[in-house]
Amino acid sequence: MTSMTQLRKAALALPEVEEGNHFGLQSFLVHGRGFVSVTSDGQVQLRLSPEQVAETRLRVGGEPIVRADRTIGLKIPLAKINGQQLNELVRQAWRHQAPRKLVAALDAAYAGDVAGSDLPRTIPAPARRALLAAGIRTLAQVAEHSRAELLALHGVGPKAIRVLEQSLSASEMAFRG
Repeated sequence: MTSMTQLRKAALALPEVEEGNHFGLQSFLVHGRGFVSVTSDGQVQLRLSPEQVAETRLRVGGEPIVRADRTIGLKIPLAKINGQQLNELVRQAWRHQAPRKLVAALDAAYAGDVAGSDLPRTIPAPARRALLAAGIRTLAQVAEHSRAELLALHGVGPKAIRVLEQSLSASEMAFRG
């Protein structure tokens, strides 16, 4: 059984996600496009392709969301999804709605193979992914941001800031402001 808190955490962990209201539903959007919402009776609505809906229904159940005779997503009771399934479904819905360039940036960040990156290898993996997904690939780009701006990225914590600060100092740079 999962909760709204877990759903919020899974959605906000993805790049460029905003929380809002869409047609009265609590929603999560990427670049203005909704990818997951929750109804007042606890149903999670995920924007997925018809193929993803068919495959997901076989694994976790749920009901298709149909608009104008077209399957646009899947509705599942939040209480019936385990945390691991929820995380996977939220990522799938995000990938379905996010701009392709943003999806590619996240894929590269997870693969860790971003050409031209001089970010220190000692920063924690979640921080590295968050920085790369935000388009920050070099120490010079890190120096264009304040500590507070970087800490606002989901995955960047105090340890990452310490490691980045040491690397910036060694390169005779510093955080902005």
